[in-house]
Amino acid sequence: MNLTPVLSVSELNRLARLALEKALPSCWVAGEVSNLSRAASGHWYFTLKDTQAGVRCAMFRNRNQFVDWLLREGEQVEVRAQPTLYEARGDYQLIVDAMRRAGAGALFEAFLKLKAKLEREGLFAPERKRALPRYPRSLGVITSIQAAALRDVLSTLKRRWPAAAVILYPSPVQGNDAPAGLRAALAQAASRLECEVLLLVRGGGSLEDLLAFNDEGLARAIAASPIPVISGVGHETDFSIADFVADLRAPTPTAAAQLATPDREEITQHLNHLIRRQRHAQRRHLDATALRLDSLARRLRHPAQQLATQRQHLGHLDNRLRLARLALLERARQRTERLRGRLDATKPNPDGLRDRVLRLQVALAMAWNQRPERKRLETLGTHLRHLNPQAILERGYSIARDTRGRVIRNSATLTEGDRLDLVFSEGGAYAQVTQVRLHGEDTQAWEAAD
Repeated sequence: MNLTPVLSVSELNRLARLALEKALPSCWVAGEVSNLSRAASGHWYFTLKDTQAGVRCAMFRNRNQFVDWLLREGEQVEVRAQPTLYEARGDYQLIVDAMRRAGAGALFEAFLKLKAKLEREGLFAPERKRALPRYPRSLGVITSIQAAALRDVLSTLKRRWPAAAVILYPSPVQGNDAPAGLRAALAQAASRLECEVLLLVRGGGSLEDLLAFNDEGLARAIAASPIPVISGVGHETDFSIADFVADLRAPTPTAAAQLATPDREEITQHLNHLIRRQRHAQRRHLDATALRLDSLARRLRHPAQQLATQRQHLGHLDNRLRLARLALLERARQRTERLRGRLDATKPNPDGLRDRVLRLQVALAMAWNQRPERKRLETLGTHLRHLNPQAILERGYSIARDTRGRVIRNSATLTEGDRLDLVFSEGGAYAQVTQVRLHGEDTQAWEAAD
C-alpha cells in the first residue's frame, strides 16, 4: 500500500515558492534588460540576462516610479530583487524593488566612504549651519545656463520675491569639467560678495549624472564659503555630498528657490492684515479721542459763563437762606403764640374766681338750708370743733414735743436736761427738764424739791 502523500500542482508550487524565498533572500543582480514591456497598469516586465542565462523580472509601479531615467532595451542594470516563484504558471522570477545603472554600486560605495569621512571631520555638523536672511536683497544661482533647473528657479524667484536681484554664476553641472567649474563659481561668488544667499542647483539624474556634486573639493569649497549655500540637486529622493555640507538642503531646485525667499503673496496678505488692524486701531483711537474732546468741551466754559453760573447759584442760595430765616421766624412766632395761649389759660382770674366763689357759696347755702340733715351736720360740726386741738389749747392745754418733733405722752421717756418745744393756743416756748415726775407722784413733793 502506497502511503506517500499526493500533492496538487498549486500545493507543489506554493511549497517551492516558500522554499525558494527562504533559501534566497533579497540580493543585487546585474544583467542586460531584454523583452521590456510596460503594462497599462504601470508595471514593468522584462528579462534580465547575461551571456549564459536569463530570468524573468517584474517591477511594479509603486517601485519603478523612483527610477529617474528612461529604461531601454539592452541597457546594463543592477537590480535589488527577491527571487520567487509565480505559482499560477510555475515560473521562476525576480520581484524587483530597486534599480540602478550598472557600475552605480562602486560609485555608491565611494559616495558612502566620502560621506563618512566628511562627517567625521564635522562638515555636516548642525552647529556650523548658518541662518538664511529672511528678506534677501540679492541671490546667486550656480548652475548651467542650459539647465531646465535655471528656468524653474528664475520663474519661482520672480513669482515669490521679485524685489531681489538674481546673479548667475554659470558652471557645467555634469561631466569631467563640472567639479572644477562649480568650485570656480563658488570662489567667484565668495570674492565678489554681491549676494546674500547662493543656490547650488541641478535637475535630476542618475548617480553618474550627479557625480560632480559628490566631489570632495566641492564639498570643502561649500563649507568654506562666506555666503550661506542652499543645495537643490536632483529629485526629492536624490542625495549628494553637497546636500549634507550645504547650510540647507532642498529636495528640488524649485524648492531651493522657495526656501531662499519669502512668499510675496503671504507677505502682502500679512501686510494688508496689519494695515487693517492699524486702521482699526487708529479709528478706535480717534473715536476715543473725539469722545474725550467732547467731554472736555462740555466741561470747558468761558469765565464769564462760569461767573454767571456761580452768581445764579449764589442767588439761589440767598433765596434759600431768606426763606429758611422766614420759616424759622414763623415757627418761633407760632411757638410763642402757643406758649402765650397756654399761659393765658393757666393765669388766675381774681374777678372770675371771686364771682365763682360767691356763686358756690350761694349754692352751698341754698343746698345747706334745703338738706334735712342740716341740724345733724351742725351737731357734728360742734363736736368736730370740740375735738379740734386748737380748741383744746384754747382751754389752757399745751403740747410738748422733743427736739425731733415727737409729742411727749409719757414723762418716763424724759430725762433731766432734755429740751422741749411747748405749743400753746397762741405761740409757744422752749423749756428744759430739771426734774422728771412719774405718774402718781405727789405734786407737793415736786414743789418741795423745787
